[in-house]
Amino acid sequence: MRAHGPAGSSPIPAHGPGASGSVREAAGSGPAPGETSTAAPAAVPDRFAAGEVAARAVLHTVLLVEDDPGIADPLTRGLEHAGYAVRSAVTGSQALAAEPADVVLLDLGLPDADGFDICRRLAARGTSAILVVSARGEECDRVAALDEGADDYLVKPFGLAELLARIRAVLRRINPADTDSGVVRHGPLVVDSRARKVTVLGEAIPLTPREFEILECLADDPGRVFTRQELLERVWDTNWYGPTKVLDVHVAALRRKLAVPGLIETAYGRGFRLATPVPPTPTPRPTL
Repeated sequence: MRAHGPAGSSPIPAHGPGASGSVREAAGSGPAPGETSTAAPAAVPDRFAAGEVAARAVLHTVLLVEDDPGIADPLTRGLEHAGYAVRSAVTGSQALAAEPADVVLLDLGLPDADGFDICRRLAARGTSAILVVSARGEECDRVAALDEGADDYLVKPFGLAELLARIRAVLRRINPADTDSGVVRHGPLVVDSRARKVTVLGEAIPLTPREFEILECLADDPGRVFTRQELLERVWDTNWYGPTKVLDVHVAALRRKLAVPGLIETAYGRGFRLATPVPPTPTPRPTL
C-alpha cells in the first residue's frame, strides 16, 4: 500500500486522568460552526441491521493489562476507535487467566505480581505478541523485558499514533501472510490491494478505481485522519487545484456501497478516517 507521513498525537502520560488527552483527538470532535456532515443519508442500506457485523466481524484483539483507570479507560476508547477489540485486566492474575489475544499491552507496575514475571509467563505460551507499556524508561528495564519475551517496549508518556503504529508492526510480524499479500482487515472490512478487491462480511463490493484508491488510502492507517488535500493529492494528482467537493461525492458513494455506518468518519474541518463501526443498541420491545 502507499506510504504516508507520520501522524502526530498528544502524549498519553505515565499515569493520572490526563491520559485521556490523545484519545479525545482520536474520537473526533463535533462539527465546526457553519459546517455540515457529509455522512450518507439515513436511507442507505445498513449491514448492521441483522446484527451481522457484531456476529461475524473479525477484529484483532488486544489485552490491556493496566491498573490505572486514568490510562486504561481512554486508551481502551482509542484502541476501539482504531478498530481493535479490547479486553482489560488490572492484575497479573487476571492477565494470565484471560483468553489469548493477538496483542498484549502490559504495564510492568502491577498490584499483585512482578510485571517481568507476567511477561515471561505470557511469552512462554506463544499465543500473543507482547508490547510492554511502562513508565520505567531505564535501559536495564527495557533490556530485561525484551529478554523475558516482550516483542516491543514503549515508555510512558507516549502518543496514541505511535502506540497504534507499534501494534501494527508487531501484528505484521506475527501475521506475515497478510503483509505479503497486501491485505488489510479492519472489522468487517477487507481491502486486498494486490487484487484490488474489497469485501464486507465476505461480500464483494464493486468500487470504481477512485473509490478503491480512497478506501485503500484510509486503510493504510485506520484511525488516522487523512486531510482532504492529502487524499486529493494521493488519489487524483500531486498538484491538484480543483474543487474539494469531488472528494465528498466519492466518499458519499463509498459509504453507500459499503453500507456500514460509522466506518468512514468525517473529522470536521480536517478530513476523513477509517473508524470502528459500532453496532446499534437494539431497541427493547414494549411489553404488552
